[in-house]
Parts: sequence; structure tokens; C-alpha cells
Amino acid sequence: MTAARGRPTLTERRRQETRLEIAEAAAALFGDQGYEATTVEDIASAAGISLRTFYRYCAAKEDALTPVLTGSVVRLVDELATRPVEEPLTDAVCAAFGAPESARRLADTERARRLIRVMGEVPAIRMRWMGAGREMQDRLVPVLAVRTGAARDSLEVRLLASALIDAITVAMEHWARQDDPEDIAELTRRALDYLRVDELQITAGRRPPPPPAA
Repeated sequence: MTAARGRPTLTERRRQETRLEIAEAAAALFGDQGYEATTVEDIASAAGISLRTFYRYCAAKEDALTPVLTGSVVRLVDELATRPVEEPLTDAVCAAFGAPESARRLADTERARRLIRVMGEVPAIRMRWMGAGREMQDRLVPVLAVRTGAARDSLEVRLLASALIDAITVAMEHWARQDDPEDIAELTRRALDYLRVDELQITAGRRPPPPPAA
């Protein structure tokens, strides 16, 4: 149940805060000492909660990161929604990396890179990361439809959303594996330029109308 105007109730906000605290603790531990070496007890202790509370929010250890994965979805979509429609899509996406929350998460470069490697190497977490990527595509579709002027259910808009998420994912995984990492925003720009997403955005808005009915 939510309060007036769709705002979460105080109880729900507290639940969201607890979920995020668990996720932040898990992310730090997975990044610092690895997934296998981290126990549920470690995460609960770092988050300042009991084991009973942990299992109230997470069915298993691999579920602890879910708010981190889905949170990045919301932040990217929210950032793109605020950018000028006429701005090239590549510039708009790269600007998201400069947003305060994204900058904070990437400030500790080595911890962020270790965490991304864990997300890519642990099958259970990778499945959830892939699920978050699909959720990001679904959330991006209406934003990209506005930017392109094409219908939300058009093939072109959905392909553009997929290309965008895949480019960002591959850029981040490449960044995490490099011995001497490049700037993540520049790597992302290279990936988007390689796929020519700015041209895809323009093309998506030029889809010819369907032929008249016979």
C-alpha cells in the first residue's frame, strides 16, 4: 500500500533502505574478498542486521545484490529521461556515468572492478545480472520511443534498447578485466560508437508506415 500520489509509505521506505544496506554490504564484501569466501553471516554482520532479518529480505546469498543490479537500471533510465531529446544518445548515456550516484559507486575503481568480475563469473549472480539487463531494456523502451518518435512496440526501438544495454554491459566487463583499465565512460563511448547507436536512434524514427490495407 502506498501513500498519496503514489509515494511509498514510511514502512516501505524503510524496507527499501534495508534492502539497499544489505546490497551495499554484500557488494563491498564480494568485491573485497570474493563471492565464495563471503558468508551470509558476513553480510548480515556488515549490514548490522540479524540472520533472521537477512533471510526476510533475501532467499539466498546471491539475491543480496539485486538492489544494486536493479538500482543501476533505474538510475540510467531516469538520467536519460532528463536529457534533451535532440542530444545524441551516446552523449546522453555517457552523461549518466557522471551522475553523482554513479560516480560514487565507481569512485573505488578496484572494488568496482572486482565486483563486476564477480557478477560475471558467479553463475547465480550472472543470471540475475542478465535479468536486470532485460529489465533495463524494458524500462528503456518508452524513453527511447520518446527520443526517436517511434512507437514503443516497434521492432526498431526494442532493438535499440537491446543494443544499448549490450554495449554498456560488454564495456563494463572489458573494463573490469583490463590490467591497466581505461576510463569507463570512454570505453562505453567507444562501444556505442562502434555500434553506431546515434545512427540507430535516427533510423528508428524513420521507420516507414505500414502499407495500406488491401
